[in-house]
Amino acid sequence: MLARAFSSMPGLASGIARQVRDGEIKKFLIQPIDLVTYLLLARIAHKLVYYLVAAGPFALVYFLCRSYFPGWPEPSVFGAFLLSLILAFMLGFFLEATMGMIAFWFLEVTSLLFVYMLFTFFLSGHMFPLEILQEELPRFWSSLIDFLPFKYMAYYPAAIFLGKVQGPELVRGLMIQAGWVVFFIILCRLTMQAGFRRYSGYGG
Repeated sequence: MLARAFSSMPGLASGIARQVRDGEIKKFLIQPIDLVTYLLLARIAHKLVYYLVAAGPFALVYFLCRSYFPGWPEPSVFGAFLLSLILAFMLGFFLEATMGMIAFWFLEVTSLLFVYMLFTFFLSGHMFPLEILQEELPRFWSSLIDFLPFKYMAYYPAAIFLGKVQGPELVRGLMIQAGWVVFFIILCRLTMQAGFRRYSGYGG
C-alpha cells in the first residue's frame, strides 16, 4: 500500500482529458506555464500532504504487523528502496499523464483508463504478490512481467525493502525502472507537443 500510494495518480489522466474537452487547456498555450511541470509540482504537493496525514495510520499498521517484517534493511538497501519509491512516483505520473494527452485525439479516455487500471491491479503486485502469478505462468510470460512497467509501480519497492531483490538483480531492476521513467518522460512531452499542434480552441 505504501509503494502503490507513491505511483497512484487518481484523477490525473481524466483531469487532463477534461481540460482538453472543456477548453481549459488553452491557458497553457497562452500563459508561460508548462503543463507537465505544473501538474508534476501539484502532484508532489498532493503526495506530501497525503503522507503527512497518512503517517500516523501507516506507523500504527507497521507497528501492529512488526512481527511479519525482517527488520530494517541495510542503509544501502534502504537507499535503493527510497530511490525505487521516487522512480515509482515518476513512472506513475508520466505514464498516466501520457494517457491523459491522448484526449487531444479521442477527448474521452475513460475506457483506456479502465483497461490500464485492470492491468495495473493485476501486474503491479497491488492485489497479491507477483510470485504467486509468476509461479503459475510459463517462463515467457513471467519474463514479460519483469520488463513491463507495472511491476515497478508497487511490487518492486516493497520487494527491495523485504530483501527479496539483491545484488545484480537489484541493479538490473532499478535500471529497468529508470528506463521506463525516461521513456514515458519523453513520450509524454512528445504527445503533449503533438497534441498542442492539433488542438483548436473556439469561443471567448
